Amino acid sequence: MSTQPTIQSIYTDGACTGNPGPGGWGVVVYFSDGSIHEMGDASPHTTNNKMEMQAAIAALQFLQTSQQSESITLHTDSEYLINCVTKWVKGWKKKGWKKSDGKPVQNQDLLETLDELNTQQVKWQHVRGHSGNIGNERCDAIARTYASGKIPSLQELTPTSFYQSLPSPNELDVAKVADPEKTLRIINQSIQKVSTSASEITVMEPSTGTSAAATDEKPSEMRVLQLRSLVETLRIADEISEKGYLISSSELADLMDVHASAVTSRGDQWRWRNWIVSRVRREGNQILWELERGDQVGGEEE
Repeated sequence: MSTQPTIQSIYTDGACTGNPGPGGWGVVVYFSDGSIHEMGDASPHTTNNKMEMQAAIAALQFLQTSQQSESITLHTDSEYLINCVTKWVKGWKKKGWKKSDGKPVQNQDLLETLDELNTQQVKWQHVRGHSGNIGNERCDAIARTYASGKIPSLQELTPTSFYQSLPSPNELDVAKVADPEKTLRIINQSIQKVSTSASEITVMEPSTGTSAAATDEKPSEMRVLQLRSLVETLRIADEISEKGYLISSSELADLMDVHASAVTSRGDQWRWRNWIVSRVRREGNQILWELERGDQVGGEEE
């Protein structure tokens, strides 16, 4: 049996259309041999924090299943998630899952699972969201696609000795999986193996955050498809700018291919690609934005 590839790094992200509302999570696993494995799922009624946690849980479960001993870096754009796992959880457990104000800690069930799965093997690393990092951008795209009620095309790990080397449920000692949570994890891991069958589509969905190095690894047809998608996005933005249309935060987020929260958290004016994006006014519950060509107005790039 050949050696299974080593997991080098993992990226995770969560998304929610409304908070609470329909949500999704995404995970991208990078291996030492250059292969990539992507995972994700949806939830009909959830919160953004829950989806961030669920993505991290899936990533840690995948790492546990691999039986890898080498350390890995887990990247997330959620500082809240990192603080929960690496700082706050210890105090919360000592206080009986109560915060300093005496109120119960939210998402205790997910935090308990994360705390159980987290080990010294994992280095938690914050990455700035929506800054062009290919791993973060891809996780974001997967999560938001699930959150929108669609199923993204995922890049699966090619059938190699990696899955063949994993223990099957029949090989596990039943006495070691007596508790329900661990049994459920093993079932989920088995389902994850089935999801990597060759019958699934392996074409990655286009992302405007693709780096040149990652793009070069893809088939030329896929790169052309992504470029066409990007050009169409830029053409739409140019038309919005030229005709002076005002668009809402959610519409702008769809155009930029980011979370709606990433739009509203950037302030009143900032640069995106060729445009200066300015907050104009609020109408009801919606914030309206205006796009101006950056080469026609002043402004520094973020």
